[in-house]
Amino acid sequence: MGIKILGSGYCVPAAKLNNKQIESIVDTTDEWIFTRTGISNRYIATTEDTTDLAYGAAKGAIESAAIDFDEIGLIIVATFTPEQLTPSTACLIQARLGISQPVIAFDMNAACTGFVYALVTAEQFLKANPIKKALVIGAEVLSKIMDWNDRSTCVLFGDGAGAAVIEYDGTPSPSFYLNCKGDEEGVLGTSKFPVNNPLYQTEITPISFHMHGAAVFKFAVTAIKETIEKLLKENQLTLEDIDLIIPHQANKRIIDKVVKDLSASSEQFFLNVSEYGNTSAASIPIALNEAMNKQIVKSGDRVMLIGFGGGLTWGGCIVSI
Repeated sequence: MGIKILGSGYCVPAAKLNNKQIESIVDTTDEWIFTRTGISNRYIATTEDTTDLAYGAAKGAIESAAIDFDEIGLIIVATFTPEQLTPSTACLIQARLGISQPVIAFDMNAACTGFVYALVTAEQFLKANPIKKALVIGAEVLSKIMDWNDRSTCVLFGDGAGAAVIEYDGTPSPSFYLNCKGDEEGVLGTSKFPVNNPLYQTEITPISFHMHGAAVFKFAVTAIKETIEKLLKENQLTLEDIDLIIPHQANKRIIDKVVKDLSASSEQFFLNVSEYGNTSAASIPIALNEAMNKQIVKSGDRVMLIGFGGGLTWGGCIVSI
């Protein structure tokens, strides 16, 4: 279906934070968190940063694909929490991997839809250039922008990275659908970078994350259903033709609502949000890696990946394993 997954990998911080531990940080309970989100655990960085996690996932994906590092001609890292604005995380990954051949490397930000946007972008490079294989990574350290006093957001998110090595399979039919709607109302996002003018000093405050839960829930359900319907229609497929759907791992209740609305089987939707929380751009590739490792999907299977998040952005793609 355009993109073929050759190998996948993931990397999470060493420290795990469970719901019981969060009870000592913010006014909440294990039961409150789990019943409303389906989340039990998440991993939180201590010494690790975005590049560390991205490199771990990248190395695992390349080893899984059983290729040489120098076969990679393109590296795209989807993230909105890089450890620095420049050099890009992708350029730092190229250096750590020791790739000596010419390579294109850059970061992109589509928030929780980032990995899907990056996959589709990579597919266009693979179609148009002599590049044979690409490395696509989703990596986030969301804990550094969390307000740990806000129980409506801090209980949801975790840190981590996932990666995939891909190639173009030559299929001419469309395999993706992407969309966005500018979030001028600030439903989901971070605070703004302050202007730092030496002639007009203002107090510099840390960047923080915010979300209006009810509005995001409604948006997410609509975005997932729209993406599924568009992808199936464009490719003249039915739900029965898809071996597995891997949505962005944000909240179990979102997926439960989609399954109910579509009269679909919950078995067709892969979920691991209980163990990782919402890792934004990393959630889909982490879930993909787990599904491949557990052989829930295998060679020849057709998989639909669906993202939705800040921007507002949403969309999906159909890939082959």
